[in-house]
Amino acid sequence: MPSHVSFRLIASLALVSGAALGQAPERLSFEVASIKPAPPLSQIAEQIESGKLHLGTSIEGARVDIGFASLAELIIQAYKIKPHQLTAPDWIKQERFDILAKLPDGSSRDQVPEMLQSLLVDRFKLAIHRDSKEQSVYALVVGKNGLKMKESPPEPDTPAADANGPTPPPAATPDGQVSIRQEGGGAMISGGPNGNVRMTMGENGSMRMEMSKVSMRRLADVLTPFMDRPVIDMTELKGNYQVTLELPMQELMNMARAMAPGLAGAGAPGFGPGAGAGPATDASDPSGTSMFQAVQRLGLKLESRKAPVESIVVDRVEKTPTEN
Repeated sequence: MPSHVSFRLIASLALVSGAALGQAPERLSFEVASIKPAPPLSQIAEQIESGKLHLGTSIEGARVDIGFASLAELIIQAYKIKPHQLTAPDWIKQERFDILAKLPDGSSRDQVPEMLQSLLVDRFKLAIHRDSKEQSVYALVVGKNGLKMKESPPEPDTPAADANGPTPPPAATPDGQVSIRQEGGGAMISGGPNGNVRMTMGENGSMRMEMSKVSMRRLADVLTPFMDRPVIDMTELKGNYQVTLELPMQELMNMARAMAPGLAGAGAPGFGPGAGAGPATDASDPSGTSMFQAVQRLGLKLESRKAPVESIVVDRVEKTPTEN
């Protein structure tokens, strides 16, 4: 597989993220916000290979910088949901934007999702409603033979500031922009929610994904795009683990098409239920057999169950924002 295709797949993997539903009652807004179309894919591929990809959300002081984000990703971040909790038209994952905004005085980074909600309403005319339905899911549980993963080592203490010396650099945060650099026959992803993630080509054309620090909830989020229904963490395990997954290239391609059609190539089909197009449908046979095996090698198991799933349903949204 050409290197630029592999790194585009890695970029789509780096977009995996999510959190629980939530919205504060007060409506806050950015003091000012600029929205521009993101660079074309040809430039993105060059940025990936050079390790200078402008991707993800970075907050420094009052400056909020969001790179290469689709409307789907903006909605997911604004309403603090997981991808499978978004029901929306397929096209909202195609167009991507760069956003530069300023926080108003007295506000905090924790209020950025609310301000994104206001930006989406004001600039993209977003209208949504909430829904909750019981649907088929995969429960991520501990296997009968126990775990085969190691816990991640504790984070080193942040050095205290010395009054006579330089101020120590800030600790890395989950919402920092993602950095991808080429490393031998693969790549290293840093700045994401799962610690450092090393991607290398494995045997039989598979991709080996090594995550240094991932919670079981995050692991469920990583697995969901590969499956035909959402994966829900029911392990009751706390803390973070070192996780290695062997990902078949065909399933990587299917996932990349699902998450970001443009990254996987022109003409790719729309995204499926596991990647946020809407609630998963019942399937007579589970898909992703090799993914079931990959999970079992971790000492975990995926079980078919029914569970209520809350979602955000997009009723209306414009393809282009109003002018800056």
